[in-house]
Amino acid sequence: MHGPPLVAWLLVVLGTATGAYCLFRTRLGCPGTGPEERRVARAEALMGMGMAAMAVPVSVLDPPRWAAAAFGLVFGVAAVRALLLARHDAHHLHHAVGAGAMVYMAVAMAEAGAVGGGAHAGHTPAGTPATTGLLLAYFAIYVLAAGVRLVSAPATVTATGTASAGGAVPVAHAPELASACRVSMAIGMFAMLLTL
Repeated sequence: MHGPPLVAWLLVVLGTATGAYCLFRTRLGCPGTGPEERRVARAEALMGMGMAAMAVPVSVLDPPRWAAAAFGLVFGVAAVRALLLARHDAHHLHHAVGAGAMVYMAVAMAEAGAVGGGAHAGHTPAGTPATTGLLLAYFAIYVLAAGVRLVSAPATVTATGTASAGGAVPVAHAPELASACRVSMAIGMFAMLLTL
């Protein structure tokens, strides 16, 4: 990834942490994780880990030429799958846009590397300004809308893990934490698009 190394490493940490939490949510027996919730968590884990891998600074790891094709293939399949699942749940449209943005960034960075003579030849803007602008606008709106919903949601779990309506809910399984992970991944995607 181009851009300041500190930003890249922060994106690696963010992507890894959210991806790991999403993998944690895929476990059987977690409260409130039925088959659909586990499917969503797997898609979000793929996105988080993919973001982390793509954000590694090129000064540390110069990706091989086939890396862009691999990212494009994996996230292209994820985008098509999300579009098929969107017939039943509209939230999958967000996953399709995210996976499509990952394909776009992989292709754009591969083209910039080929045109610029390699990753260390200097940073030239990648991608088309119109597509990058549309994706930036989408993720900015998503972050603001989801952030408002998250902040305005009634608190259902206390720090000790007891729900206000009765029964105990571990903090690690709170629906607000999953929503916060989605917001943080969208912020990470926005930052990655800015550094494109």
